[in-house]
Amino acid sequence: MTSLSIRTVHDVAGFAAVADYFSDVWQTPRTAPPLLPETLHSIAHAGGAVHAAYDGERLAGGCVAVFGPPASKSTYSVLAAADRGLGARVKQAQRAWAVEFGARTMRWTFDPLVGRNARFNFVKLGAEGTEYLVDFYGPMADGVNDGDETDRLAVTWDLLAPGQSYGAGDTVSREAAPATHTAPDGGPLARRDPADRYVWCRVPDDIVALRAADPELALAWRRAVREVFTKAFADGFVATGMSRDGWYTLTRREATA
Repeated sequence: MTSLSIRTVHDVAGFAAVADYFSDVWQTPRTAPPLLPETLHSIAHAGGAVHAAYDGERLAGGCVAVFGPPASKSTYSVLAAADRGLGARVKQAQRAWAVEFGARTMRWTFDPLVGRNARFNFVKLGAEGTEYLVDFYGPMADGVNDGDETDRLAVTWDLLAPGQSYGAGDTVSREAAPATHTAPDGGPLARRDPADRYVWCRVPDDIVALRAADPELALAWRRAVREVFTKAFADGFVATGMSRDGWYTLTRREATA
């Protein structure tokens, strides 16, 4: 890597470059990016921010954020993507922009079946999964989500005092807890702490590859995980961690205080 620079975008060429980058990540034609260049321009003109990360002269990441209701002191990250190893730096640039303008929290959504994104959000950033959204976008035709239901996990990131991820001790507690659900692959899908403080839920190793190879099995995983999450959230749990072997930790809200 050469010198990395991250800056807000204010020009037409910059918005077009970011839109093209998003098209490549989400595998859409460049004529139909997830966000059009003119949409990016309007977001920036309205007071939001479009950030672009450059590795030398090469565009290597981008993110888009808007502000929430004035009284909320919150921002919403609409879209973000970066080359491997650059995600945290892109999010920190987004965080610095938001804090400069008085924000205290940032929210966004991600596919809960993508374990690497969960680890990034919970372990790298210290965010917390606060809402489970069933088929949030409806059908999508991009190269990543096509053929699946678009459940999303909404996360909240405290910009002033990010949380801490749970340590390796969770694995011992998890394995000692009784299984409550069976996964589509025949193994345990979920476990629940007998003291009712934690729920653990497993996701497939690579949902994107599974979706391409076996869409029906991928959909079975989607609906199985949805059942666990919706019940846990209804019972007052929030998502707080993700292990390297693909297990979420969901923590009863009063236990996080």
